[in-house]
Amino acid sequence: MAEWPVSSETVRRRLAPHVIDLGEDAWVAVLAGWLADHEATADALVATLPLRVELLRIGAREVATPRRTSWHGDPGSTYAYSGRTFAPEAWTPELERIRDALEATTGVRFGSVLVNEYRGGRDSMGWHADDEPELGPRAPDDVLIASVSLGARRRFVMRHRRRPAEKREWALGAGDLLVMGGATQRRWQHAVPKTAKPVGARVNLTFRIVR
Repeated sequence: MAEWPVSSETVRRRLAPHVIDLGEDAWVAVLAGWLADHEATADALVATLPLRVELLRIGAREVATPRRTSWHGDPGSTYAYSGRTFAPEAWTPELERIRDALEATTGVRFGSVLVNEYRGGRDSMGWHADDEPELGPRAPDDVLIASVSLGARRRFVMRHRRRPAEKREWALGAGDLLVMGGATQRRWQHAVPKTAKPVGARVNLTFRIVR
């Protein structure tokens, strides 16, 4: 399998003022309010994307995702997780606009994006790491993911795999950009927990490199 020509260390240097070092070659960068027109963008995405609830295999059971999703990317950007394989939908003009802006910020042309719509506080994402072998630049030791959060803010929590009491947390939304790089997916897991508090809709886009 071919290696990606850019390592996430290059992106780390580019985003240096925003980088938080997690140790063990893991890092994140947080750019608050990165996308200014986040509310209009979220509305446009929900109106135009083929968002749907998916059935995923968890152990021996099929479980409906507690959120709506769609997968988009360049031809060949097939992605497999939780017992399912997803072929990419085409890029839409709105997704391409955000991808172009990400390339200007990070210097990387991402080839795919997973869109998650959290319709309210009951929609969530459980603990996991994006460490599938097809992810680049070189999973699981070097995985680059750019996460754009639109609409309402939700808790985004990270925990260390070997020391689960060690956690980091941000309230992401309103156009925030969070980039995860290096060994973050090998060392840490992340989640968007349910909440009983009144909260509006949030759309999250996780741009990835599929080798």
